[in-house]
This record gives sequence, structure tokens and C-alpha cells, in this order.
Amino acid sequence: MNDQDTTAWLDQIAWNAQGLAPVITQAADTKRVLTLAWMNRESLAATVASGYATYWSRSRSKLWRKGETSGNLQRIVSIALDCDADALLLQVEQMGGVACHTGRESCFYRVLDKGTWQADEPVITDPEQMYGKS
Repeated sequence: MNDQDTTAWLDQIAWNAQGLAPVITQAADTKRVLTLAWMNRESLAATVASGYATYWSRSRSKLWRKGETSGNLQRIVSIALDCDADALLLQVEQMGGVACHTGRESCFYRVLDKGTWQADEPVITDPEQMYGKS
């Protein structure tokens, strides 16, 4: 098998005009949605090769392995592609219990309550402790 054959599965993804696909990341054990992020071909290939979630940072225009700074890595349990082939679902083992840069378990910690967004999840780890002072 040549190199093209070993990466043909990447061609089956309907990447958007920027070469990206949205990625929902979910805790494999609880099925809780942890994050929504983006991947390109390189980040998905790196994720598969390493066994740990690697995303594309749209704001920094570079690859970033989730947890490379904080230590809260995401070990891949499974990767699924949706029916339209334009979105991915990662099921992960979330190391350290924190997926959000705010120090919470999930990035989806705000709920709409009477017309305002209210935080309904505590901070597990102070972001300054994970990343240092900004």
C-alpha cells in the first residue's frame, strides 16, 4: 500500500472552504459534550497517529495538542464521521477532568436562564494555575 492509500480516508471528509471540519469532543464514559473545535487534514492525521486530540487553532493559525500547556490531554477512544461527512465526533478520556480553558469540565457551562447566560458549572482548576498569569 502506498502513502496515498493510507491517507485516502482523509479525502472522504467534506472539508469546508478553509480546509476545516468541526469536531465535537465528548467524554467517552459519561457522553458529556466537552468542546467544539476544528480540525484540518494535518491535525486529524496527527490525532490518529498520536492517539491524542490535536486541533487546528483558527485564532493562532496553527496545530495545538489539547492539553499541551495545561496537562489536560484528551486520549482518543473513538473517532466518528457524520452522515454528511462534514463533522467529526471524538470520544475521549479527558485527562485531569478539565476540557475548557476556563478551568471547567466542559466548554458548555453556561445555560440560558430568563434571558441571560448563567454559569452552572464550577471552575475545577484556576486557569492561572494551568497557564500562568496572562
